[in-house]
Amino acid sequence: MTTSIVKDSTQYPALRNLQFSPIKQGEDQLIVLWDPSGLSKEKLVLPLNFFFIVQHFDGEHSIQEIGALYLKRFGEFLMPNKVEQLIVDLEQKLFLEGPRTETARQQARIEYRQQPTRPAVFAGRSYEADSVKLKKQIDGFFTSGEGPDFKPSENRGKLIKGLVAPTYDLKQAGPVYAWGYKELQESQQPDVYVIIGTAHAGLENFFSVTDKDFETPVGLVPADRTILGRLKRLVPEFFDEEIAHQTEHAIEFQLPFLQTIVDKPFTIVPILSSFSALSLTDLTVRSSVDRFLSSLQDAIGDSGKTVCVIAAGELAHLGMRYGDSAPPTDFSFHRTMQRDLEMLKPVEELKPDEFTQFIQKENDQRRISGFSPIYSLLRLIQAEKGQVLRYDRGITDQYNSTATYASMAFF
Repeated sequence: MTTSIVKDSTQYPALRNLQFSPIKQGEDQLIVLWDPSGLSKEKLVLPLNFFFIVQHFDGEHSIQEIGALYLKRFGEFLMPNKVEQLIVDLEQKLFLEGPRTETARQQARIEYRQQPTRPAVFAGRSYEADSVKLKKQIDGFFTSGEGPDFKPSENRGKLIKGLVAPTYDLKQAGPVYAWGYKELQESQQPDVYVIIGTAHAGLENFFSVTDKDFETPVGLVPADRTILGRLKRLVPEFFDEEIAHQTEHAIEFQLPFLQTIVDKPFTIVPILSSFSALSLTDLTVRSSVDRFLSSLQDAIGDSGKTVCVIAAGELAHLGMRYGDSAPPTDFSFHRTMQRDLEMLKPVEELKPDEFTQFIQKENDQRRISGFSPIYSLLRLIQAEKGQVLRYDRGITDQYNSTATYASMAFF
């Protein structure tokens, strides 16, 4: 019989799943850390030598081991009081795993459950908070020079089965969203939109479902009680991490488009997902993903309603913000664009396994963050064809770190 040894968190600190980005202040390069889950609202700016330290806060390296690595890397001793102060600062900001963070996490879950709806978190930041201005903003994405052309869709009047849409900031990527939503506007519209968005902060259970209605400046978007109720009876464990919906933008960014262009009452099934193509080689992960998607398919089928699945996610991520050692060049971006469009061919052909294998062969070196929602869409819908409508990229920091994204439609 073997027993796992629980390591002392004060000697083996473990950083939470944080995001970071390089920034410039004068001639200095610094790193800013923040919590994508929203549990902590804090930010922490670190010099590169301190960022080296926190990169080894993985629960496996002791403070003494980190000190030895620091000496080898920088040629100087790491003073214990500096590490102690750094750990205190990280704990206070809820950036480390431990009792303080777990208490905050439990309290956040209770508070989320007590909310009557999921509020519009990004209104006034990523899009207009006033309903009239928001509708005008959405209309502007359609009429923009980068927006969709005015020719009627070749799929006009057909029942739309699926969409792939970005999750990038609306102010920059709005016209790319509009290419997909124009197809929806001109199609035979379904009763329900199953929106599967990337959980950028990650998930332990790979999927997170919430049964809350979503608020937007335009009004309330109702959750589909029939499908969600059935799903909760089949796989209740996938509702355990619904707190992830509180600060995730992937679903929220789709709703103003739906409210603006859909011309009949509709409901949504809000789902977040987080698993990689590489993780599907793990039979435990694959089994859990299969269980959820099969249950969702059953719940949709039992409802008797027409459904469109919207996969909300980005494609490749290049540059220092995402772990590369140098900023992307024009050549590396164009190479990525070629690879992205090649990768989307099996998506157009509704071949989830080939889509997965393409990314696995690359060892997911381009960090396809929208894999899980797109893969889920391919597993769920029955369509004849898909089509890439528009492709673009966004620059995410001062070092030209780049995220790519596309709009697609399936009929």
